[in-house]
Amino acid sequence: MHQKGYMKTLDYLEQLESETIHIYREVAGQFDRPALLFSGGKDSILLVHLALKAFRPGKFPFPLVHIDTGYNFPETLDFRDFLVKKIGEKIIVRKVEETIIRKNLSEPKGRFPNRNILQSYTLIDTIEEFKFDACIGGGRRDEEKARSKERVFSIRNEFGSWDPRLQRPELWNIYNGKIISGENVRVFPISNWTELDVWNYIQKEDILLPSIYFSHEKEAFNFQGKWMAISKLIQPNPDEVVFRKNLRYRTIGDMTCTAAIESEAKNVEEIIQELLNTKISERGQTRIDDSLSDTAMEDRKKKGYF
Repeated sequence: MHQKGYMKTLDYLEQLESETIHIYREVAGQFDRPALLFSGGKDSILLVHLALKAFRPGKFPFPLVHIDTGYNFPETLDFRDFLVKKIGEKIIVRKVEETIIRKNLSEPKGRFPNRNILQSYTLIDTIEEFKFDACIGGGRRDEEKARSKERVFSIRNEFGSWDPRLQRPELWNIYNGKIISGENVRVFPISNWTELDVWNYIQKEDILLPSIYFSHEKEAFNFQGKWMAISKLIQPNPDEVVFRKNLRYRTIGDMTCTAAIESEAKNVEEIIQELLNTKISERGQTRIDDSLSDTAMEDRKKKGYF
């Protein structure tokens, strides 16, 4: 027989949700000018959903910020605009293309150019413009080995650089946001979530996502074992065969560096079943920019990439 005041044991998704809400409220309590970096992908959509749980019926204590590379999937931008209108929160959009012109930066070369490195300039300029002292993002430790080195509160110096050797311990869910002038903190509230956790939670909460996460027919060609969908930015070489395939995206980056996977999964339940039989990480399977070198992600992070 249970005593009065008995609290049921939280299941693992409720524990993850509770931890993320706690982190959000720590950010709100410790920082003066935080921001939520929003890409339009599933992890940042999840962060918005959890922020609603943390702060409603009040407004968010931070704006959403989108660093637009100019190479986004149209479906991502459409969903971004839909979601911002739906929740009635403020979004700040800054364009990498404008940074390239203003700073006279060199555009990336090669067949699958991406602006991830240049994106860091725009992000750092935006942090300086609005004096943000904390930037919240959807990085997860299971995505990539460099991200596994991050703390929940990850310190960046006055140049936006990250040093994995200078991260603070985080024991008993105690987060230290103390910084000196010019520094900022990158905050990762879903660090302890896995890709499967994210999808299980999306199913539980019935969270809407961009359509390209689900199986759809596209023209594509195979490049080094990865399916590249044809678009205005991606075209096959004359010797490459074009197929019509049922594809979906596990992660959404730029069109120029993100491959699709063959899939028949048309709903969240089918995606979960698909993931249960997958041994390759989402970025490992689909992101060309991460395969440029063994330390590609870490090198970008050290220069200010999120």
